[in-house]
Amino acid sequence: MHPQTLHRPADEIGALSAATLGTAEATEALLSRQKDDGHWVFELEADVTIPAEYILLCHYLGEDIDPGLCQRLGDYIRGARTANGGWPLFHEGHMDLSASVKGYYALKACGDDIDAPHMVEARTAILRAGGAERANVFTRILLALFGQVPWRAVPTMPVEIMTLPRWSPFHLDRVSYWSRTVIVPLLVLMACKPQARNPKGIHVRELFNTPPQKVEDWHHHPEQAGWTRFFKLLDAAVRRAEPLLPADNRRRAIAKAVNWVEERLNGEDGLGAIYPAMANAVMMYDALGYSREHPSYMTARRSIEKLVVDRPGATYVQPCLSPVWDTALTVQALLEVNTPAAQDACIRGLDWLAERQILDTVGDWAVQRPNVKPGGWAFQYANPHYPDVDDTAVVVMAMHRADPVRYATAIERALHWIRGMQSENGGWGAFDADNTHHYLNYIPFADHGALLDPPTADVSARCVGMLAQLGTGPGDPVMDAGLRYLRREQEADGSWFGRWGTNYVYGTWSVLSAFNAAGIDAEDLTVRRAVQWLKDLQNEDGGWGESGATYWRERRHERCESTASQTAWAMLGLMAAGAVDDPSVARGAAYLAENQGEDGLWPEDPYTAVGFPRVFYLRYHGYPAFFPLMALARYKSLSEGNARTTSWGL
Repeated sequence: MHPQTLHRPADEIGALSAATLGTAEATEALLSRQKDDGHWVFELEADVTIPAEYILLCHYLGEDIDPGLCQRLGDYIRGARTANGGWPLFHEGHMDLSASVKGYYALKACGDDIDAPHMVEARTAILRAGGAERANVFTRILLALFGQVPWRAVPTMPVEIMTLPRWSPFHLDRVSYWSRTVIVPLLVLMACKPQARNPKGIHVRELFNTPPQKVEDWHHHPEQAGWTRFFKLLDAAVRRAEPLLPADNRRRAIAKAVNWVEERLNGEDGLGAIYPAMANAVMMYDALGYSREHPSYMTARRSIEKLVVDRPGATYVQPCLSPVWDTALTVQALLEVNTPAAQDACIRGLDWLAERQILDTVGDWAVQRPNVKPGGWAFQYANPHYPDVDDTAVVVMAMHRADPVRYATAIERALHWIRGMQSENGGWGAFDADNTHHYLNYIPFADHGALLDPPTADVSARCVGMLAQLGTGPGDPVMDAGLRYLRREQEADGSWFGRWGTNYVYGTWSVLSAFNAAGIDAEDLTVRRAVQWLKDLQNEDGGWGESGATYWRERRHERCESTASQTAWAMLGLMAAGAVDDPSVARGAAYLAENQGEDGLWPEDPYTAVGFPRVFYLRYHGYPAFFPLMALARYKSLSEGNARTTSWGL
């Protein structure tokens, strides 16, 4: 339950006065949430698939899950259903078949009667949507592990992939970090084909329109292109050849996969520090016969428990933890406030971040950039093989703004790393350079369409903004290429796509911030078109809201209720373009002031972030805390001063 909203009458006392009061209350709230060692971390929530997979993992392993915990997780899953009985990928989204299959299976494993009304409604929705036989690849893999579908329901991925040469078109280095960490232990599982212990024998045969043994064609890629047909034929050929592969080669490939996981196990922060990879690692060790007391098994299993949130009113499992991102953005907001207490808290937070810069581990990114020294930050508490340029750019901008002398060495190392991570097209991906092998998105395994990490406008804007803030100007080849990339990426309506935040509001704010820092004039046609797009999108209540459905082209213009975080992004984008005096910004400030909670922060149910567009969405509990504060504090400082824009890159 959200804290009560103040509903302050901002139109009566003035948007600026309301922003001043709201800033003070939000600052106090954020300062009170700082950890003793200086960092901030907020909960990170996804859809029901993660808690559902956690319940099913316990059944897979034959563990006795605490009945109370199972009931509370079940309450969370039951409460997230859509009106038609299935489960969505984001708040008030349409029912998603794969999420619904997992949600239903988990509730049945928790002991829910299949004749209970909510189970009947969910089952009816699943069957109407095509049945479990039309679920995505990852769901079918789970069903195969539980013996609910034959292994031919899963695309062929022989573990011998581990031994392919680097020039191979299917080498793991060609996919994204998250795909790599999920796939490698999964290759072992697909080679061993273990079966869940499932002591209660929970099945979901009732979710199939066609009995699994009678399904002839399991592989339905959403894009029926030439590549799709080619890879479907290739999958069939590999399936026939796999039993003929030499046993010694298979043993060597499995050993190589295990060694790969061991090198990246990452302590109790987990493989890749993301739930799917961590769960696959546990099941890999189990399938290979590791004892429950084996150090690697114990470490992998404990990493998952650290993701469980169990508090009054909400029990679920997080997909990962976000302390570096949360701390860097909270510091950015407090730097905007610029009071002595806020400044002190910022230095404590930045000192905590400085200790976590990755300076020694040469991660997977170095395959493409072998001559670049490490210098980035990961998203989580620890994930040294996988720093990302988005977090790194935000941390650097905060350090440079707070105390460029104190953090000079950290800034220099990070600057070198980010410059080196630029892709050939001038943009930046999140974790790798030139991860653009788009043909791989057509293999049967990639029906989710999220196998790669190509450059995107939002991440690239963060890097350009950082470079500009640090003094990189026109004529610098990295900066010039980045700006050209961003101009090319502008949509026909004036917006920019947002890969990691929902969606075009996020991307447009990011690019306008970078353009401002780079000195691009507000009268530039590119900027003016973006400003007009933001103004046209504003809701009648003064806020902004954009649905996760906009990642489907046919629903490109779908809005949703106003949210605090998206309103903040729109305001920050407009102010970066010099529109601080525009009435739309004042209306946005009034919306934030009127909807601030009694705890000083903002309630927000809609998901405004993205793991994988159209597949996996995120709700950062920190977004309606630090972003509105950043927007209100900037609105206050610009309105009271002589400058019409900020000089910072974010």
